[in-house]
Amino acid sequence: MKATNLRALLVGASIAATAAWLATPVALAADAKAQQPSPKLAKPLHDAQEDLKAKKYPDAIAKIKEADAMAGKTAFDQHVINNLAGNAYINTQNYPEASKAFEAELDDGFLAESEKPQLIRAVAEMNYQLKNYDKVVDYGNRAVKGGFADERMNTLLGQSYYLKGDYKNTLKFVDAQIDKTIKAGDTPKKETLLLAYSSCQKLADDACQTKSMEHLVQYYPAPDYWSQLLFALRQQSGNNDADTLQTYRLMSEVDVMKTPSDYNEMAQLALEAGSPGEAQSTLQKAFQKNIFADKLTADRNQRLLDNAKKAATTDQATLPRLEKEADAAPTGAKNVGVGLAYLGYGQYDKAADEINKGLTKGGVKDEAQARLLLGIAQLKSGHKDDALKSFKSVKGDPTLERLANLWSLHAKAA
Repeated sequence: MKATNLRALLVGASIAATAAWLATPVALAADAKAQQPSPKLAKPLHDAQEDLKAKKYPDAIAKIKEADAMAGKTAFDQHVINNLAGNAYINTQNYPEASKAFEAELDDGFLAESEKPQLIRAVAEMNYQLKNYDKVVDYGNRAVKGGFADERMNTLLGQSYYLKGDYKNTLKFVDAQIDKTIKAGDTPKKETLLLAYSSCQKLADDACQTKSMEHLVQYYPAPDYWSQLLFALRQQSGNNDADTLQTYRLMSEVDVMKTPSDYNEMAQLALEAGSPGEAQSTLQKAFQKNIFADKLTADRNQRLLDNAKKAATTDQATLPRLEKEADAAPTGAKNVGVGLAYLGYGQYDKAADEINKGLTKGGVKDEAQARLLLGIAQLKSGHKDDALKSFKSVKGDPTLERLANLWSLHAKAA
């Protein structure tokens, strides 16, 4: 993950603001207000201040160096020198010297507490531009502990942990920021979520990567993020055809199916599962998107589409009879089968009704599959709250539980 653009944006804006702030008198601590520079330093320091007001920064720096070289300086003299030097150096973009001066000024006992937050932020931001990430972390944590870390400071601190290679603390810090934002009902920044995900990658933590990517698809549901999540899940479904078909259903829903084999396998699995309408719509979508580019693949899948159409025609003609038989059956397995058929034909209200009948009767062989199908039908028929409840009720199959959670994220993002 690159941070160059972020660095330029944050630091440039904040340093400019700090330079403007330093153009006004800086407040002193209560016990330092009566103090004045030593008489012998008064003239060079006064002249330096006048040069700063006139924006003659090189002249001001020369006079500040003259004062700093004098013997017998008091601690207050040094405070004034550091304050003026920081102002002059920041306006000439000499950030190493500006930071050095401000760091000395911060803890010399003369600066008012009210002035410290902005100066600490400025020191952190200058060191971020200078790639002194250890110092950014030190001053960033000082701001956090002091309760004045703003959004910009939090970003700098998280980025600095990452750029210095401390991925564990990066993750610890940004995860806390993400959780706080979500609990407040706000949307986490995309850059923060990406920083968390990249840290998980660096730590080779698969569970962590999954959690971070789920946050990304929930708040920024781009196809690339869905692809990463669902490709891994597709690999995990292995030889379980039912789970594979369910994975393909979500892949199709978020439009991340790309290859001819994806569409071909989904259509075949749908036919085998008793959902010819789903097989037909899957292949028609593939042809519309010109997925089957070469003639051999196109011809093979055209034959499969023709078979799916014939099966769908026969199936639709028998559905009224099958629905009556299902209603008369002592268990709900047939109702779920009829519901699956309706789902494939896009009749989502009927699908939800039949699957719900089946689950209410009981005796369904794979209840987790049925509950996931129910949630899908409810969501696609516009009943989001009911769908979320159904997805939450999917239990017993780790792959289906993950799919149900992903469908929930998709529903919330819609």
